[in-house]
Amino acid sequence: MIGQSLRRREDLPLVRGAGRYVDDLDLPGVAHVAFVRSHHARARIADISVPAGAPGLLRVLTAPDVAARARPLPVTGPEGVELAEAPHPILAAEEVRYVGQPVAAVVAESRAQAVNAAELVTVAYEELEPVVEPSEAPETLLRWERTVGEVDSALRVAAHRVRARHRLPRLVAAPIEPRGVLVAYDDSQDLLTVWASAQDPHRPLAQLAHALERPAERIRVVIPEVGGAFGSKGVIAVEAVTVALAAMDLGRPLKWIEDRGENFLGAYQGRGVEACVELGLDANGRMLALRAEILADLGAYLLSTTAIPPHTTAMLMTGCYEIPAASVSVRGARTDKVPTGPYRGAGRPEAAYFLERTVDRAARELGIGAAELRRRNLIGSFPHRSVLGWTYDSGDYARCLDRALELVGPERGPLLGTGVAMYVERAGGNWEGARVTVHKDGHVVARSGSSPHGQGHETTFAQIVADRLGIDPGEVELRFGDISGVGTFASRSVAMGGSALAQASERIVQQAAAVAAGRLGCRAEQVVRSGRDWAAPDGRTVSWAEAASGLEADVAFASELVFGSGAYAAVVEIDPDTGALHVRRVAAVDDAGTIINPLLAEGQVLGGVAQGLGAVLLEEAVHDADGQLRGASFAEYSLPGAAEMPPVAAAFVPTPSPNNPLGAKGIGEGGAIGTPAAIANAVADALGGEPPDPPFTAEKLWRALRSQSV
Repeated sequence: MIGQSLRRREDLPLVRGAGRYVDDLDLPGVAHVAFVRSHHARARIADISVPAGAPGLLRVLTAPDVAARARPLPVTGPEGVELAEAPHPILAAEEVRYVGQPVAAVVAESRAQAVNAAELVTVAYEELEPVVEPSEAPETLLRWERTVGEVDSALRVAAHRVRARHRLPRLVAAPIEPRGVLVAYDDSQDLLTVWASAQDPHRPLAQLAHALERPAERIRVVIPEVGGAFGSKGVIAVEAVTVALAAMDLGRPLKWIEDRGENFLGAYQGRGVEACVELGLDANGRMLALRAEILADLGAYLLSTTAIPPHTTAMLMTGCYEIPAASVSVRGARTDKVPTGPYRGAGRPEAAYFLERTVDRAARELGIGAAELRRRNLIGSFPHRSVLGWTYDSGDYARCLDRALELVGPERGPLLGTGVAMYVERAGGNWEGARVTVHKDGHVVARSGSSPHGQGHETTFAQIVADRLGIDPGEVELRFGDISGVGTFASRSVAMGGSALAQASERIVQQAAAVAAGRLGCRAEQVVRSGRDWAAPDGRTVSWAEAASGLEADVAFASELVFGSGAYAAVVEIDPDTGALHVRRVAAVDDAGTIINPLLAEGQVLGGVAQGLGAVLLEEAVHDADGQLRGASFAEYSLPGAAEMPPVAAAFVPTPSPNNPLGAKGIGEGGAIGTPAAIANAVADALGGEPPDPPFTAEKLWRALRSQSV
């Protein structure tokens, strides 16, 4: 079954409208919660006046109501990262530090009544000057740096030193379904149940247990259908903590579903990073050393995963290349904006963009072809320990590059440009849980700690289990979220969750062989599979169902990180009169190790390409000098649609990973990683020089063209 392009079996209920999302769920006596949010980017809170009464009003909670009973969500960072003490408050107490920060929670019988009552809450603010530009921020939330090798001396003796500055704007994740929770408290069992639109139940459970200082076994987190996440639902919303407290106080279920405006303002954003990169090369174009200074706009507070993207960016700054010396530093600036966190790619697109833009600039300055310069420096043998400390498990970077160039094809013409970009990404790591159970009729139930939110787990995981058990995928039922695990994020599901299911299935096979041998009166190593039966040397058989009935296997699979990679290429054309950018085609070549389902893998690539195109063509979360988000709706914040999607030629160059039994690596983020840098390099080629920072709007490119003609 592995390698078969089976159609997604989970789609039919969804397209028929039978999906059950958080807002579709209901419980008897449910009331609703609306939040009062700051209209200021930075201000002191002088006073909060709550209404004495309003239609349907049940309760209003402010910071003093939660301060003694809840603490901020936990904040952790990768090893070596220095973090300030600045966790996100559950409700703002003495000050607010971004537009949209929750100040008060209003509970009422209906959502409309809660929204109306929230408008009666009056907050007196003393406005302060906000910090909007990270370069001007006096406070630092994060620091990390690493130097390996003789960077200064290598740059000093380099025949060529290339310096470049690059900036990527903040982006809004914009899932179809905004965030939300339904919370119920059972006093008789002292059990808090939270239905959440989240990427997995495990991290929200741990975060709620920490914030509420409540034993994890007294909290149950359930994840129904999820209408998109893209990283933005990896951390439980701070609003959920207040909803949980209110549900316990009132003794009735409460629901909070944010509207689209709240999602723009209150859900953490991605990217918002700039870097100064210096690359030293010898006379033959061999890379000698790299120095990078990265400045990340982290926003007002630290959330549980805010530190991960900038650290990932830093660790991947040498990319696919043999660079013997590197010095990378990161500063996470505190600005008066909503915090940042993982957004599809989560640091990997930033690293690829900063490095690949610099490599392209080096190729132009040295007069070497962009592809040729890359070939001279690509890592060629594996495993490879990068100078910054991660061990790449497998890859064939040169073959990826050659395939991308082959697919994109040559094209020349006025204001036509071709760009290429390499990438490497970390995925997997840690551990994941799985359980496989065989019922009396041979029907198999497979449970995974990895939860789906659009990726196609139900189909892919069924293929893995069916492949190992030698049965049809239709006989495998998937269940998610009711066993221990780590969850779905960072392109880890197949490498970790799939491998756990594969190992559990293999244990079932071993157990079934022993059972069959006992019934057939021979040794386990003597029985062999014959179709769906187990056969003895003399030809006698025992059916699969007879041998496997009632068997169960639990696995907690652990492994080191795996590293996917790829090469992307693009052809673009700039309209000379308007500056409008037309992407003529994109070639996407990814190495995700063993591909379980090529159809679904290609779908992941296409979705990632769409988000990568949005990141460089259209999208930017712009804050004005007062810290106000200028595009807080889809009327102002544009996403790519079908009309913006160019032809995409996708291909896979698999080099199986030695770190897991499937040989799998990550595929969910490659399109979002490789596309921005490839498009930017194509724009640079079309312009014959450095392009402006993305997004590449018609106005920016028109001005770039006009400046060339002056």
